[in-house]
Amino acid sequence: MALSTLICDVDGTLANTERDGHRVAYNQAFAEAGLDWEWSVALYGDLLQVAGGKERMRFYVDRYRPDFRNRSDISQLITQLYVAKTRFFAERVSAEGIPLRTGVLRLLREAQAAGLRLAIATTTNPHNVRALLDANLGTSGWHGFACIATGDMVPRKKPAPDLYQYVLDRLGVHASECVGFEDSAIGVSAARAASIPVVVTINEYTKGQDFTGAYCVLDHLGEPDQPFTVLAGDVGNVRLVDVALLRTIAGR
Repeated sequence: MALSTLICDVDGTLANTERDGHRVAYNQAFAEAGLDWEWSVALYGDLLQVAGGKERMRFYVDRYRPDFRNRSDISQLITQLYVAKTRFFAERVSAEGIPLRTGVLRLLREAQAAGLRLAIATTTNPHNVRALLDANLGTSGWHGFACIATGDMVPRKKPAPDLYQYVLDRLGVHASECVGFEDSAIGVSAARAASIPVVVTINEYTKGQDFTGAYCVLDHLGEPDQPFTVLAGDVGNVRLVDVALLRTIAGR
């Protein structure tokens, strides 16, 4: 089948939102609630092994804050913190902006011009996605995606394939018509479990992970004057991810 759809992760893939976006927003939420929790850059890297914001906070409590583990209201507290964190993240993106990664905007525009559909499969919530897209693509940018699948829409978050399967079912497409874009090992596992070939662009937090199963691993998607570096896989002489390369990947 011919390539018809690109399915993108968001955090770390479309933009480097984690270290100076979500992490900071979590810390703001903790401070607002009067908690002495503080997620450093290094600690946040450890917490990213868990997908989903509420799940990440639960993991933090279980591993690092046993003094909170048996609180009767811990689930309610985590939910409240997540709501506050989402608000802080949206405010930060709106006020300061978090740019799309190298090559992302170019590729999105090229894909749309070629008649390909765009979709999102992310464990974050729709408010975070909307804030990022609005800041970088304008308020109409949201509508350029045929399907936006977020964490609470499916029973299981990544590395389970549920988000990718949701997109396939919603759009009525076969996995062989798609290429996925991820930045993490759990994202690769999710895409491959749905039989979708996946392109990885690493970032500060994921550069040492095992991307077995990915078609290729790159430092970014590339621009004509800023070619990517291939870290794993074979893309021939190509030096930026374009529609032609993606059609080759989908056809393999």
